[in-house]
Amino acid sequence: MAKLDLRRYAYRPDLADARLRGQIEAARFVDGELRRLIVPSIELHAAPRTDQPASTEALWGEDILVFEEVRDWAFVQLVRDGYVGYVAREALGAASETLTHWVSCQWGYGFKNPNIKSNLRMVLPLGARVAGTLAGDFLKLSGGLFMPRQHASVVSASEPDFVAVAERFLGAPYRWGGKTALGLDCSGLVQVALGAAGLEAPRDSDMQEAELGEPVPRQDWTHLKRGDLVFWRGHVGIMTGAAHLVHANGHHMAVMRELLLTVIGRAEATGSAVTAVKRLKV
Repeated sequence: MAKLDLRRYAYRPDLADARLRGQIEAARFVDGELRRLIVPSIELHAAPRTDQPASTEALWGEDILVFEEVRDWAFVQLVRDGYVGYVAREALGAASETLTHWVSCQWGYGFKNPNIKSNLRMVLPLGARVAGTLAGDFLKLSGGLFMPRQHASVVSASEPDFVAVAERFLGAPYRWGGKTALGLDCSGLVQVALGAAGLEAPRDSDMQEAELGEPVPRQDWTHLKRGDLVFWRGHVGIMTGAAHLVHANGHHMAVMRELLLTVIGRAEATGSAVTAVKRLKV
């Protein structure tokens, strides 16, 4: 049988997602139980150990399929992008509420009372999803806290320009696997920005290169447009115009806006060349 990508299919020799029956071999197949993340954000790991690098980051309100819970860990798959890994069990709650809004600013504040001078009790990252009802100038969250209505949008709303969303992260630290302004990586920046614009994207840069947009022919690489995605092996950036791109990168350890030619020159000096340019239909 063909080997499936472990990042996107939940299986091990001893246990697998029941939907994979007939595609892979496993000692036991189980149906995933739908749960929801109840912490502002949390890392997913490829193995149930905290010394493992983060594979990605899940945000408050994400729906998660749980296949196994053992001691402090749960073996899960994120519903939205299909990413598979292990998270702390204590971060999971019931998926019983209808999510009504998403945090559409860099950080959404949850106050104890409907007053901006009230005690701050929670901070949620851009892209987190919440359940709440409008109460004057605030969104009353299901847990009883109050978020300024300017911090959230209804789930059906989206940003008109994903590049502008990416540019909000300028100066944010680079962090492998991250997806918030506390730190994010190159493909995380692309996924979060596209998600805010209502465009679903896979998590990693190789998946994004394979699945997003249409290829820009090499002869047209000197005439790039805002929103074009430029790929190297293991890296991606977003063009902000004909000459510059924004990207989270380990060279600066931050999200930066740079001349594309500067980035190309630095990459070529280490033996890395542009592998593709993709243009999205937005």
